Amino acid sequence: MPIIELKVSGQEDPTLAQELINEISRLTKEVLKKKPEVTVVTVSFVPDYLWFINSVSLAVLKTKSFHLNIKLSDSSNLKIDKADYIQAVHKSLTSLLRSIHPVSYTAIQEMKADAYGYEGLTIEYKYINNQRKNDDISAPIV
Repeated sequence: MPIIELKVSGQEDPTLAQELINEISRLTKEVLKKKPEVTVVTVSFVPDYLWFINSVSLAVLKTKSFHLNIKLSDSSNLKIDKADYIQAVHKSLTSLLRSIHPVSYTAIQEMKADAYGYEGLTIEYKYINNQRKNDDISAPIV
C-alpha cells in the first residue's frame, strides 16, 4: 500500500538510512495504521551543496533538510491522521537528523484506489474482493 520516498540532505550513510527507515515505518504503522508487510520505503541522500532553500545551499546554511513523499490509497485516512503523521515525521526526523531547516516537507499523495495497487491488482479490486469474502463468511447457511 504505502510507497514512501525519503530524500535527506547530506552524505550517504547506510546506518542513518536504516534508522530513518525504521522510524518512518513505525510512524506509518502507528499513525496511519498501514501494514508493514506492504509498506515500501526508499531513502536517497542529496549532498548539502546540491540542496537549496531560497537559492542558498544547505552547505552555506549549515543545516539539514528532508522531503518525504508518501503515496496512499485515497480516503484511507482522516485529515487528522494525516496532520498527525506530518507532525510526527517532522518531530522524529528533527530528532534523528538534528539541525533541520523549517522548510522540510512531508507530502501525502492520495492515489485513486482504481489506479493504484500491487501484485498486479488495484487496491479497489482487493477491497471489493475482501468485502465479498466477508459477505460470504457472514451469510447465514440455509
